[in-house]
Amino acid sequence: MSPMSVEWWEIAGAAVLLAWAVVMWGAVAVLAYAQRHEVRPWMFPAAVAVIGLGIAGQIGHLQEHVAQAAYWVFHPNAQPWMTPLGTGLANGFGRVDPSKPSLGMEILHLTGNFVFLAGLAGVMVITRWAGRTQARRWGRMGVWMQGIHGLEHLALMVSVALGAKQAIGLSTWFGLLDPGPGLWTYRIWWHAIANLIGSVIFAIALYHLWRERAVVRAAYQRPRSVPDPETTARPLVGSSASSGPALPSS
Repeated sequence: MSPMSVEWWEIAGAAVLLAWAVVMWGAVAVLAYAQRHEVRPWMFPAAVAVIGLGIAGQIGHLQEHVAQAAYWVFHPNAQPWMTPLGTGLANGFGRVDPSKPSLGMEILHLTGNFVFLAGLAGVMVITRWAGRTQARRWGRMGVWMQGIHGLEHLALMVSVALGAKQAIGLSTWFGLLDPGPGLWTYRIWWHAIANLIGSVIFAIALYHLWRERAVVRAAYQRPRSVPDPETTARPLVGSSASSGPALPSS
């Protein structure tokens, strides 16, 4: 791919998607840190916004993998196909190093997965003070699964960036599969199935979050301080406030 073939909108689109991921993770970090000290009403809509951005991002991300899998059904021996939008964004990210043609695609999928992961992290943040909700249970499951998937994409991107002949990861048999229909088929379906399962888990978490919204929202209705477990006094067994420290038993 020649650097001159990259359009301005492809670079702008890649920059917007990268900013999207950075803003989401910045918001998750701010909310997680702030909740360690206090619970404020503004935290609830902020967490909802993070989840909403995660939903929008994953819709686009999942449709890309569904389109690739559908194209494979009709062209099982052809190279992996990407939608025009996906190709444009990959071209934009590819400007980082035009000498590595597949690097842009790897960065694109890594960014998409981090947007998805941030949305799941948003479920964990918003349910932190809501007790043992089903939404939190499914959100935690999604964070673990998508976190592993994100590490896979990180390995694929880093290996290409460091000059590997082909991406190294679970979805490429750690680079042992030679380029061709076998590798393409395995990788296309590996990521399509992983994203489908992750999306189902996310959808179930959102379903429970909607059902439990009253309980979750109630935790943010009144500003309150969060007690520090390190400084919270704990009663001593076998002692009272007036009897002094408890004596060891004989």
